[in-house]
Amino acid sequence: MTRTTGELVSLTALAKRQRGVLLTRQAIDLGWTPSRLNRLLRRDGWTQVRRGSWAEPGLAVDRMVRLRAIQLAHPRLVASHGTAAWLHEIELPWTTTAGEPGLEFTAPAPASTSLALPPRDRVHRASLAVDATAYVAGIRVTTVTRTLADLLRSSPREEALVAVESAVSIRPLRADPRAHRPAFTHLGAVATALESGPRRGVRMGRASLRLADRRSGSPAETVARLRIHDAGLHPEPQAHVRPPGGRRLSVDFLFRAEGVAVEIEGYAYHGDRAAHDRDVRRFNELTLCERIRRSLRFTAIDVYRRPDAMIEEIRRALALARG
Repeated sequence: MTRTTGELVSLTALAKRQRGVLLTRQAIDLGWTPSRLNRLLRRDGWTQVRRGSWAEPGLAVDRMVRLRAIQLAHPRLVASHGTAAWLHEIELPWTTTAGEPGLEFTAPAPASTSLALPPRDRVHRASLAVDATAYVAGIRVTTVTRTLADLLRSSPREEALVAVESAVSIRPLRADPRAHRPAFTHLGAVATALESGPRRGVRMGRASLRLADRRSGSPAETVARLRIHDAGLHPEPQAHVRPPGGRRLSVDFLFRAEGVAVEIEGYAYHGDRAAHDRDVRRFNELTLCERIRRSLRFTAIDVYRRPDAMIEEIRRALALARG
């Protein structure tokens, strides 16, 4: 074993302790010159995550690796907003944006340094109490309630409410959609966090939070409810109905007077064939309920890409039911 290989082994050991990430400045502190370090790392298959940071050979540079590299280089940064929601497994709206989303951090005020992060990555500067942070997978991150309060203050209404309703309700697990995790918090705690943090954006956050409904079952359902509300239509969410001789069922949206039911397919993948069969049987059972005269079914793509067509179809069904 040559001296150079032995030194690379020590750098590999350092990277492994840091979950696969090595900073150039750490190697320089150990006596390496930048030019020699870069040459040998590239030769041995290391990947440059961003300027000044490397991923060990075989490690895929994904969003988590990028996050680790930035926080390792800037320990004062706290993952926040959409990035914190992702780490907590709080759902956000479905997006058609190509590529991996950027990363968001909060730098506890006052921040004395200027950070050279990629354009798609953002740094928010705000006060941040110690009890407003936690650790998820080794990353320092804002707590669930502080994350939701930040999104309510600064994000579009749909994005903020999808996150809030995801956090305060029971949802399928990211790793296994057939299993479910409990609610992370409740609406009262979110309201308290909103009022106790920065004042900027609080009024907008309050207005959004008033529309929150913990009964929502998916991001698409949340966005659909908001689209229907904006259209001046106000169905009963998660209404209970019962087919003849059957078990009680819950309908995503029910216009009870007209007998029009609206179902939103919030998750693109049913899990398996049996789950798909159960879903079909459930829809058929809904059509047998005495209170339901017409049933409409929309996909997440309808909600996000074709909301006007969805609303028009609902209006048409309501008009036919009344006629």
